[in-house]
Amino acid sequence: MTGIGEKLHAHVAALYPLCRSITGEGLRATLRDIGGRIPLRLTEVPSGTRVLDWEVPDEWTLRAAYVATADGRRVIDAARHNLHIVQYSESVDRTVTRAELEAHLHSLPDQPALIPYRTSYYVRQWGFCLAHRERQALTDETYRVRVDTTLAPGSLTYGECVLPGEEAGEVLISAHCCHPSLANDNLAAIAVAVELAQVLAARPRRRFTWRFLFAPGTIGAICWLAANRDAPSRVRHGLVLTCLGDSADPSYKQSRRGDAPIDRYATHVLGNRRILPFSPTGYDERQFCSPGFDLPMGNLMRSPGGTFPEYHTSADNPDFVRPAALADSLDTLLRIVDLIEHDTMWRNTMPYGEPQLGRRGLYDGEVDRLAMLWVLNLSDGRHSLLDIAERSGRPFAAIVAAAHALHDTGLLVTACASAA
Repeated sequence: MTGIGEKLHAHVAALYPLCRSITGEGLRATLRDIGGRIPLRLTEVPSGTRVLDWEVPDEWTLRAAYVATADGRRVIDAARHNLHIVQYSESVDRTVTRAELEAHLHSLPDQPALIPYRTSYYVRQWGFCLAHRERQALTDETYRVRVDTTLAPGSLTYGECVLPGEEAGEVLISAHCCHPSLANDNLAAIAVAVELAQVLAARPRRRFTWRFLFAPGTIGAICWLAANRDAPSRVRHGLVLTCLGDSADPSYKQSRRGDAPIDRYATHVLGNRRILPFSPTGYDERQFCSPGFDLPMGNLMRSPGGTFPEYHTSADNPDFVRPAALADSLDTLLRIVDLIEHDTMWRNTMPYGEPQLGRRGLYDGEVDRLAMLWVLNLSDGRHSLLDIAERSGRPFAAIVAAAHALHDTGLLVTACASAA
């Protein structure tokens, strides 16, 4: 993992200046960047399209947004920070009183130096966000407000990278890509997902098909689900990735099922201390785990959204994201990937007595002999390799290596395609 943290952090920093939203050019520019790193197929969903119980909104285009004093000094300007403008603000160009302006301002009295992040996707209005101490400094009687935006029929865009596998079934990895200038809550997950896709693409063989989805939060996931009503028959495992760049230890939120294989895999890698129960709030796991779909998808993160003071503020910038944390998130994810790809069930072809390992060159070889004995004993078509690793206390990688060695000599055959 040497150097990978810096590479991931550079990707976060490169995407940070783009003004993303759930539609529009900032979103497409983000997807073009991703598509320059991994093969990405884009889907455009026209405004007005009915998707499940939702409707794709008009496309939002921001050209300029500022508040200025009578002499032209801009006291709030979206050109200085993307969070200054409330997402999906409608156009306005007029002089307003201080009292009227106040009704359209958002700040954080408890965090007076930070700019909050606010949206108004489905209610037509306009607004600005600013540091509370800057808000308190607005004492003029009138201000010029200009918001130059367009809300018009267009489309919502999402991207998919699909890496085919040898067995039936898919693993779905999802990262939302709609937040403007939020480094941990958005960009860290994108950077880690892209790197994982590059790692898997370089492998000569993959057990499952891996599908990486980069879509706007909520409405993007709903668009994908509406177009993939057969997802429950295809998706064997899945992860929503969020907030993977802060300094907290990795954590995992369980799927709605609570006992899906992906829940076991994450618990095995992270341990019980950082496992959170499912709840129908949070990120797009609540869409994928809605009862009609009930996909086996959890949420891999470090700090859960809303639990760190930088969340949805201007403090969630590239300086907040740690290269070492990004690298550790990728390493954690790769260990879960190994479980997904290798946790199978086997059957011992010589279950009556212990087979002679020495005659097959296995007794004094490099493979962990105790691991081989455990695999032979528990490979009865009812125990997966993870079951064997947990019961034996041997590392999962050692159990996998033992199974491969035994299979190569004919002592094991596949019992079923998957432990799931």
